[in-house]
Amino acid sequence: MVSIEHLIGVLLTVGLLLAVSWLSGRKVKDARSFTTGGNSGSWMVCGALLGTLAGGQSTIGTAQLAFSYGVSAWWFTIGAGLGSLILGLFYAGPLRRSGCSTLLEVVSREYGHTAETVGSVLFLIGIFISIVSQVLSSSAMITSLFGINLVWAAVVSALLIMLLVLFGGIRSAGAGGIVKLILLYVSSIVAGVVVWHIAGGFTGLRDSIDSVYQSPAIAWSNQLSDIESIHHRYGSPFARGFFKDMGGCLSLILGVVSTQTYAQCIWSAASTPKARKGAVLCSLFMPLIGAACTLVGLYMRGHYITVAEQDALQRFGEAIPAGLGVIDSTALAFPVFVLEHLPAWLGGLLLGTMLINILGCGSGLSLGASTILVRDVYGNLKHRFGMADSPLSPLTQTRLSIVGILIAAFACAIVFNGSFINDLGFLSLGLRAVAILFPLSFALWLPGRFTPRSILLAMPIGVAAMLLANAITLPGDAVYYGLAASLVVILLGRSSAK
Repeated sequence: MVSIEHLIGVLLTVGLLLAVSWLSGRKVKDARSFTTGGNSGSWMVCGALLGTLAGGQSTIGTAQLAFSYGVSAWWFTIGAGLGSLILGLFYAGPLRRSGCSTLLEVVSREYGHTAETVGSVLFLIGIFISIVSQVLSSSAMITSLFGINLVWAAVVSALLIMLLVLFGGIRSAGAGGIVKLILLYVSSIVAGVVVWHIAGGFTGLRDSIDSVYQSPAIAWSNQLSDIESIHHRYGSPFARGFFKDMGGCLSLILGVVSTQTYAQCIWSAASTPKARKGAVLCSLFMPLIGAACTLVGLYMRGHYITVAEQDALQRFGEAIPAGLGVIDSTALAFPVFVLEHLPAWLGGLLLGTMLINILGCGSGLSLGASTILVRDVYGNLKHRFGMADSPLSPLTQTRLSIVGILIAAFACAIVFNGSFINDLGFLSLGLRAVAILFPLSFALWLPGRFTPRSILLAMPIGVAAMLLANAITLPGDAVYYGLAASLVVILLGRSSAK
């Protein structure tokens, strides 16, 4: 039950972050400082990365997935941490030496403006899916807190994301990220310790989950027939299959490397060593956040059922087992845990922290998408067709594009309500990796080896192969098929270039 103490804690925490973002944004004078900063230290880089990685997918989404698939939910934050590590160790130097401000600009210099435009459009699709998942996550949080319906919760979510990024850009993401870094880790440690204490460790978590599935109706509705299948589902790191779960992890690793938002954090650093150190710091923090949220999801599975499972109980003529609560959907696992099992003042602080993390992630992704839209898509179309310069400044164009992106994300969030938040995250990052990973990497390290035509063909063919594999549910993860198709087309181009 939401109390006045919960609401005060949430409002104070959100207000703190908005104040930090506003103060940081006062230093923004032009479009370049808005999008890439330029003098951030290691902790600012870490804060910006963490602020965009540790969003709704890493927190609410991980708890949601753990509610249904146990410890395998941890792969999302493990993959994000590994991706940040690779970004810092292997890509920070080449990216900063390139002198570019977008990843697609790196591709354009090597393979031409047409490849940049095609890649920009495909890349935007991937980022946009992730923005939608952030709106869904924050809507779930706002619905839990204020009891408003999904539509109004999504409206409020989109508006808060706009406020967070419009006046500060990458500077506000970095400064806000440091605040979130502190608050998030206090919150994660508290949540993990509370779960461990009240559940009685892993043994207690396992026993509580086993007791839920003693109900034939609940076991049937989740397609679990015996104790071995229950233990595999919730105790195995590959509950959804080795290739499926590792494919999701791979999508995170390569997606982080291939995403404009995270590259902007690298470009915002004062030096390459500081960029590298910030990315490595982020890689250490991310898996710990996932561990805490996974524990929360496991605890909630052992003590709550969903409305759908309640309906299954009624069809079987069973009563709700004693001691079990009911939640409307699995996406509410984390916020309900906080509301029901923590002191009100601490719960308010924790919910506010999670909410600003989700909003910060959405703002960072929106900033990355707007940068690509203005610089890569609009800029190239203007050059190609000889269009006159816009009367609006680049900074104003970037801010207006953010507004448009979030309006569209709000509409899609209404349509995709009910989806697994982390599945949208895996799809989003996988699409980004398939679209740009090989063209970007070859442009940085193997210039002159491949034809622009092969790169131009590889990007849409790889994305189409991934979407087709996802649509017809081929074995393993769809990202494998997309990456394989893209690489084959590029290698054929190398042969023809000889």
